[in-house]
Amino acid sequence: MADTIRSFRREELSPKLQQDWDFVHKLTGQAGFIEKGAHAPELLDFTMIDFYEKIFYGGRVDVKLKHLARLRMSLGHGCRSCNLGNTIGAKEVGYSEEQLNAIEGDRSIFSEAEIAVLELADQFLMTNIQGHLEPELYARLHEHFDDAQILELGTVMSYLGGLAKMLFVFDMAEKEDTCPFLPANRTLAEAAG
Repeated sequence: MADTIRSFRREELSPKLQQDWDFVHKLTGQAGFIEKGAHAPELLDFTMIDFYEKIFYGGRVDVKLKHLARLRMSLGHGCRSCNLGNTIGAKEVGYSEEQLNAIEGDRSIFSEAEIAVLELADQFLMTNIQGHLEPELYARLHEHFDDAQILELGTVMSYLGGLAKMLFVFDMAEKEDTCPFLPANRTLAEAAG
């Protein structure tokens, strides 16, 4: 019996989930999200179809900005699995290596809209328990986005933050050495198993 939620082996998955497993594994080198998520395929569909297809890749806001916010959040959370895939995604939509390196540093290389999105993502980080949309940041966001777009950005960021928390709680993703989310009384090496 497993200590926690049992992971399905690839060969135990349906053909559709095997395709999802192959995609995620190729992107991140592991597929814990699919392996454990296979217990509830409808929840995987919710993430892949309702969230990613309809909101992340669809929606009102340029997907390039959502890629930037997603990478900012995974870097802040220290999710190695997410960082691998999110870095590829950010590069595919046109962000340079120099820009990726500036996400957690001097952001002057970005446009005003991108800086505002990064600052909003900072508010949604799980490590920022004081996160709040201050009037000054709202005003800068509102120069580039209407309220529906700002709400969409918040929805994307809140879902990604919650998803990251689930990945960590259920040991569905690898963590960076810098990840601040470790189970009580465990080192990163112990958590990795």
